[in-house]
Amino acid sequence: MTADRWATESRARAFQADLDAKPEALARLAVELPRDSVIPTLPLAPRRIVLLGMGSSGYVAGIAAGRLRAAGLDAVSELASAAVGTPAARDTLVLAISATGGSIETLAAVERHRGRSRVVAVTNTPASPLAQVCDAVIELHAGPEVSGVACRTFQHTLLTLRAIEAQLTGLRLDVAELCSRVAAATADLFALRPAWLPEVAAALDGRDGVHALAPAERLSSALQSALMVREGPRRPGTGSETGEWAHVDVYLARTLDYRALLYAGSRWDAQAMEWLTLRGSTVVAVGGDVPGAAVALRYAGDDDPDVAVATETLMAELGRGTLVGRSRGTVARWTADVLRTSNSLCGPRRHLPSPPPRRHAAMSERPCHLPGDHGARPGLRAVTAHGRMPLTASQRGAVAPLPAVDPSP
Repeated sequence: MTADRWATESRARAFQADLDAKPEALARLAVELPRDSVIPTLPLAPRRIVLLGMGSSGYVAGIAAGRLRAAGLDAVSELASAAVGTPAARDTLVLAISATGGSIETLAAVERHRGRSRVVAVTNTPASPLAQVCDAVIELHAGPEVSGVACRTFQHTLLTLRAIEAQLTGLRLDVAELCSRVAAATADLFALRPAWLPEVAAALDGRDGVHALAPAERLSSALQSALMVREGPRRPGTGSETGEWAHVDVYLARTLDYRALLYAGSRWDAQAMEWLTLRGSTVVAVGGDVPGAAVALRYAGDDDPDVAVATETLMAELGRGTLVGRSRGTVARWTADVLRTSNSLCGPRRHLPSPPPRRHAAMSERPCHLPGDHGARPGLRAVTAHGRMPLTASQRGAVAPLPAVDPSP
């Protein structure tokens, strides 16, 4: 085994260990978050709320700011790296979000507000440089992430900001109960893993990466999933809001081996699926039964948006190590190792099926079974392709070569 391969597999095992610790960490958060002495001291409805972050922290900040605005508060999410931001003011509350507490951009942005706005650090590292320069600290209680990848901290940031939102808006929210529901949903995805992971990995295993779509209220799921694809297997990954996808990313579906990860629940799902189906894209749908998807993955609690937004990226996190790694002409698949080593629920090694044909395939539906099951697991559906149908005249027109000037997406 080469040094590069050893290092890659070591990182994969460390990341898997971080994921396996999610249920335990959520149980700890359910106890500690309601006890946080800082949250009750946050002002009720400050004149302005500014959320600062980078990467995964920034993704979550955008979702939280949108919910605060929907509740009638003046809230904005800003990239900490921006040269110009919201002016500091005595009646402004700044939530500076950084899992490590060491993001240099976030530290620089805090300096604009230090001593002039009330600044609260939201971090997993209470002794970090960020915590030392803020007025107060709210800890994420995610535990150390030995892989260095924000997986538990991403989930805990979502839940912690939900608790902060409830305090700022006066919303009655049982934080411990929400954490428990997210833990149950996470455990369900883990339990179903031997059935869905090979199917999902095969469906998303294309030469041109993975393209994630999510409703605006859960855009963080698409952005985080795309980051997992880029950060883990170093593959192309994009994240789009489902409605906006038809304006910004639909063009790639015409020319690429387009593999879409659709987090269901947007009223624009049908519009996206119309384009994706027309162009022969392969779609994995999570959290809903979406007609035309090659694989539809359901899990406990996926009909609750608060649970879904804090749970669903586990699918991409578990799948990131199973995507094909292409290096010097070789192909490495990790799915069997993930299934074998992660925990006792995992099954034996298995060969991943080939990805389905891309265009106009005749589809057949079959249930997925867990090892030892005597029937299909309710709610989990996998669809496989087994051949091609001749194109109709209208279909041939739909996939004709591009004209010199193409006015359509």
